Amino acid sequence: MNRTLAEVDPEVAQALAGELERQQSCLVMIPSENYASKAVLQAQGCIMTNKYAEGYPGARWYHGCEFVDRAESLAIERAKQLFGAEHVNVQPHTGSQANMAAYYALLEPGDTILAMSVDQGGHLTHGNKLNFSGRYYRIAFYGVDRQTERLDYDAILDAARHERPKLIVVGASAYPRTIDFERCRAIADEVDAYLMADIAHIVGLIAAGVHPDPVPYCDVITSTTHKTLRGPRGAFIMCRRELAEAIDRAVFPGVQAGPLMHVIAAKAIAFKEAMTEEFRQYQRQIISNCQALAQGLLEEEFRLVTGGTDNHLVLVDLRPQGITGKEGADLLEEAGIITNKNVIPYDHQPPAIASGIRPGTPALTTRGMKEPEMRQIADMMGRVLGNRHDLAVRAHVRREVRELCARFPVYTDLTCHV
Repeated sequence: MNRTLAEVDPEVAQALAGELERQQSCLVMIPSENYASKAVLQAQGCIMTNKYAEGYPGARWYHGCEFVDRAESLAIERAKQLFGAEHVNVQPHTGSQANMAAYYALLEPGDTILAMSVDQGGHLTHGNKLNFSGRYYRIAFYGVDRQTERLDYDAILDAARHERPKLIVVGASAYPRTIDFERCRAIADEVDAYLMADIAHIVGLIAAGVHPDPVPYCDVITSTTHKTLRGPRGAFIMCRRELAEAIDRAVFPGVQAGPLMHVIAAKAIAFKEAMTEEFRQYQRQIISNCQALAQGLLEEEFRLVTGGTDNHLVLVDLRPQGITGKEGADLLEEAGIITNKNVIPYDHQPPAIASGIRPGTPALTTRGMKEPEMRQIADMMGRVLGNRHDLAVRAHVRREVRELCARFPVYTDLTCHV
């Protein structure tokens, strides 16, 4: 019971040590990834992992919940304060389960959802046919304008009038522009639909006041806690007071049983960290960095979907370079630049290949990098993708990446061997 990880399982210890080295020595540019604080990491490995706590604070199915009740109540109250929400549920394990619970609370199987098409920036849980959302609900999609590649709210209104959805979902996993929640509320009101925002990607920006706030306009809001919010891997749901009971019953006993109390404790910490001026400045820097990255990529003659960005990510169309998203992401990874392949609007490639990549700046900004480093990174990306047959170029860039990462260390005194 008291032996170290290295003593109990050296193979897992070695894998963890390797992952620590990878995160320290590579440029993590996947926009849904970030570096959690050491306080958050400590909470995720805390004693509360041993406690079962089905139910909610003050109404558990198990005894011995005094301290987990305290931790969950802190998480709830801090989230309510941070976002100005009337009700918060912090138990969903993932963003997908948060969305599942929201649908479970608001809909019956077969009801119509109007959501952003997955191949134009939406999420799997917004109606992909292989996902539960596409299997159990009737899905109608909206997308972006073919010319501007931005959301066309008039077209969304037309789709809502035609489809008469019970729920309209707004939010995306690959959309580099601001979302107009107020306009979406007007569309939902015209067709008497619920409005739900999935803010998993932009939640930190919203918490810092650098992206429009969905809380005044949406009936339900779902989010993860590990992307721009920089917390543990998990999720939460906010809603209007009149939907509180339905949302809570949808989470438990609807789609989940025992909550992960160690993760909920870490969520409480993340919400507290997000209340600081330091966090707000961090979110402002994410956007400044992303815009500097976008400008650098444009100067390297890359084509960006929508021509730029308002948030934490850019969507790069690699067709002018004559390579696929998969090939581009593979080449960049060889050079120590970690991004992901991604379909672009009206893509002719399947998702497993894709025509684009989706770099972002949350993790780079956590390391302390700023605009000069973003321009340097854009230059490195240009050299790698512009010389895709040259191994020497990738090797040289890999050395540059290591040098850059060494200037901006992360987790300097963390070890995975204890």
